[in-house]
This record gives sequence, C-alpha cells and structure tokens, in this order.
Amino acid sequence: MSRFRRSPAKTIALVGIMSASIECGKLALSFLPNIEVVTLLCALYGYVFGLLGIVSAIVFVSIEPLIYGFGTWVVAYYLYWPFVAVIFMILGKIGLKNRFIHSAVAVLLTVWFGILSSLVDLGLLSGFFDNLWARFSVYYVRGIPFYIAQTVCNAVLFVFLFPYLVKRLEFIKQRF
Repeated sequence: MSRFRRSPAKTIALVGIMSASIECGKLALSFLPNIEVVTLLCALYGYVFGLLGIVSAIVFVSIEPLIYGFGTWVVAYYLYWPFVAVIFMILGKIGLKNRFIHSAVAVLLTVWFGILSSLVDLGLLSGFFDNLWARFSVYYVRGIPFYIAQTVCNAVLFVFLFPYLVKRLEFIKQRF
C-alpha cells in the first residue's frame, strides 16, 4: 500500500485505466437497453480502491457529456455514480464480504437511480413544484421495463461476478 501512495504517475494511470474501463464497458453494451456494467465497475473500484474509485467514477461522468452531449442526465450521473463508489467503499472498509448483501445493495442503488434520474429529468425540464409527484408517477411508470432489466442485470452480475472480480482487483492492488 505504501508504494501505491508514493507514485503519483501510477495513481493517475490507475484512475485513467479504471475510468476508461467504465466507459468502454458502457460503450460495449450500449446496444442493449439498460444492460450495463457501469454499476458493477463503479462499485468494484470503490470497494477495492476506495477514494481512487470515487475519482474514477467522477472522471467517467466527466467524459460522458463529451461523447453524448449535455442533458439533464449529466446532473443525475454526477450525483449517482460517485455515490455508488462511496457506498461500496464503505462496504469495503467495514470488510463486508457477503455477495448477497452486495447484490441487495446494488439492487437498491439501481432502483434509486431510476427514481433519481426521473426526478432530475422532470424537475429540470418542467420544474419541481407543479404536480411533481403526479408527473413523476407517469414518467417513472413509462420506464419500468427498462428499470427491471437494469435491476435484474445488476442482481445477477453482483451475485456471480462481484466476489471474483474483487479478488482479482485486490491481487492487482497488492502488486501495484
């Protein structure tokens, strides 16, 4: 761990690699609606690398508008993806190793993403005050099939891949 802190160049390279892998993972699956690995990767990097995982999530979000342009979703992304890394950083710090708890947390975060992004879209596009909850319910219900796909995807990925990938990343971190 001490070598990890002594080399700024290695630290910058690591953040760059983590950010690029999140972006590449997103791009690789972009043809499938709401099937994604961004949640898994942000969670993994936060869990194993702590603060650097959070920084990589912020860099990822900063790259997104350069590719897709700016929209209301940018606000939701800046709020959500670093938050995923923070939550999993906390789980890593307390030493939680239960794959089913990791999966449950990922599912809850995924549900929160649907709620957050819907609220941000509606609030920024049409205001937060006039019948927000009535408009929200209609807007959110329209996205339920996509939210279900994303939630199931994350539940499966976290149960089956998260523990294995944590071991691999911890091995890389030790060698780093």
